[in-house]
Amino acid sequence: MRKTEILPWTEDWVKQFYKEEIILKDTFKDELLGIHHIGSTSIPTIGFAKPIVDILVIVNDIEKVDLYNEKMASIGYDPRGENGISGRRYFPKGKERRTHHVHVYQEGNENIRIHLYFKEYLINNPEDARSYGNLKIKLAKQFPNDIHKYQEGKEFFVNELVKKAINWSLKGTSC
Repeated sequence: MRKTEILPWTEDWVKQFYKEEIILKDTFKDELLGIHHIGSTSIPTIGFAKPIVDILVIVNDIEKVDLYNEKMASIGYDPRGENGISGRRYFPKGKERRTHHVHVYQEGNENIRIHLYFKEYLINNPEDARSYGNLKIKLAKQFPNDIHKYQEGKEFFVNELVKKAINWSLKGTSC
């Protein structure tokens, strides 16, 4: 069972993203349309996060991503298919000590906008970002040995932040 680990935000996570971005660009080559650092490690104002770099990869054709499973495995990623989210391909890296999560979507998938709006909203609304970081600390202390309970504990708060992010983006204040 994976432990719930929350650490102070660090610039090292940004450096890890840039390092992995080069590898992923080389891996997906012609299929790749975009790549973004997302999630809590991409938001300095959050204060605290799980030390797992989330990466959003945007491709031409989601079905072709399955052809890259062997190559992704060769660079340490575990191909998990949709893993519960239709239209996504998911690749965690690091087994029980995860270091990266790669989320691949086809251009036009609604989840791309949601991930990017969420990040931009929290960067531009540091009070909400800090509240989210503080919730992470509280839940990690409450559920240090149960990552699923930790995730359940933050689900409502995250859903509310997503709503705020979408509304914020509709006002024309986003990327």
